[in-house]
Amino acid sequence: MKSLLHTTIGLVFSFIILLIGAGCSDFLDQKDPNRVLTDEYFSNENDVSRALNGVYQSLRSGYLLGESNLDRTEERSDNMGRLDNQSASGDPFQFTNFTLLPSNPYLRNHWVAHQVAINRANFVLQGLEEVDFSDPNLKEKYRSEALFLRALVYFEAVRKWGDLPLVTRFLKSTDQVDERTSRVGKQEIYEQIVSDLKQSLEGPLSDFPSISEQGKASKAAVSALLGKVYLTMYTDEDLKTTLADLQEAKKYLLLSWGMKPFDSLSQIAYSDVFRVDTQDGCGEIIFEIPYIQGDKDYHSSVARNNQPAGSHLLSLYKSKGDGRFVNPDLVKEYEPGDLRREWSVQDSPNVSTKTYFISKYRDASESAGSLGYGGNDWIVMRYADVALLLSEVEYYLGDSAQSIKYLDMVRQRAGLPSYEKSILTPGYRELCPTLKSAILHERRVELAFECQRWYDLLRFFSHQELVDYMHAKSQDDYGISDLNNFGLKDVLYPIPFDEVKIDPVRMYQNDGY
Repeated sequence: MKSLLHTTIGLVFSFIILLIGAGCSDFLDQKDPNRVLTDEYFSNENDVSRALNGVYQSLRSGYLLGESNLDRTEERSDNMGRLDNQSASGDPFQFTNFTLLPSNPYLRNHWVAHQVAINRANFVLQGLEEVDFSDPNLKEKYRSEALFLRALVYFEAVRKWGDLPLVTRFLKSTDQVDERTSRVGKQEIYEQIVSDLKQSLEGPLSDFPSISEQGKASKAAVSALLGKVYLTMYTDEDLKTTLADLQEAKKYLLLSWGMKPFDSLSQIAYSDVFRVDTQDGCGEIIFEIPYIQGDKDYHSSVARNNQPAGSHLLSLYKSKGDGRFVNPDLVKEYEPGDLRREWSVQDSPNVSTKTYFISKYRDASESAGSLGYGGNDWIVMRYADVALLLSEVEYYLGDSAQSIKYLDMVRQRAGLPSYEKSILTPGYRELCPTLKSAILHERRVELAFECQRWYDLLRFFSHQELVDYMHAKSQDDYGISDLNNFGLKDVLYPIPFDEVKIDPVRMYQNDGY
């Protein structure tokens, strides 16, 4: 059995194949006119552009960063779970029930999707050196985009699996794959992510994407990601970090903040960030994965997939079930008068289930049609996130006044009183006894169902603190997932079984699996 890294290495594009191994019959040496070998693919600038588009396209995969990432992040957190623990042999339910097995096929596909995207980015970086560009700036722009995308995917992967194989060049032979099929420490992974992002910032990217560049890398996106990476490193108990890392986080978050195309966050309505008719050109969105309304292949399904039976609030599609389960634990965190509550989560009209459903993503337009081919772009980074990250950084730096300033920017838009006023009320003081808990609370209700919560929990708590935090929750407010299953092992995903079996030494399993 070959490792999954072996099996994914050739999946760069449908028109690119792996090199044919030795020992095959002579007739296999003939070239298929409908396929292009990787060594012969790049001949001009347009080939590099198409390869780069292939990296962006990979983000949309249901097993990578697109809207289906809800299954592996939000359901992993305390925000949501599943009403159904039996479908697909119960494999999807393992993520939210904290019973995830290394043999889980959804875990395997998730791992593969990361490897494919990384190898595609490496393929672009190789192709850049094989083509003569008439415009050197275009070459460097493509390089910046590929480096940003590689760093983004590695950042997702390192927070899920910890130590990883580090691959920074396109692999096209079995020997090359064998050489790199080995986990390295996550400190080294983070160093590569930082290096990629800093190099990306040096390129000729736009400060902020124009409407025609939506879904593409920009300096605002690169610097925001770099700031979040440094903050994540600083809070990781397994890494050796210093106050300098926190200062770097502040530096790059402020750099991104300075590129925002608006003066005040309150100038942009919360609903406008998610409405399909206002997302284009929305100044708050820094980086998103575009979906195409009405398109059979590239539409968004997040609205139809989360719409309960009997409702057409989200989509014209006639939904058959209640979709994902929103934990009452999250719903109870919304303060009275919070404008985000109505837009984000609503009660199911199906009285037999008495559940809540995600209402944040809506496209009940005629253009989406009765099949629910929605046009919701999937937001990866936006400025409310940056503001709250800056609040978090200032908290760690000991500047409470600055921390509260950024916190209040988000609260003001939500129609809520300032932190200083709210902390005087018993309800808020019980919900948020410390400034740190207030920041975590604000991130939860502001960024609900945007695949941020699980990573926030990992960042705000030590491993043991997170176990204690989850066990202290009410099972009645958590759905059918068993909170008692959560333990120290669940801080990371297991390495897929196939990877460990091929080389148990170099692809060692995470603790507890």
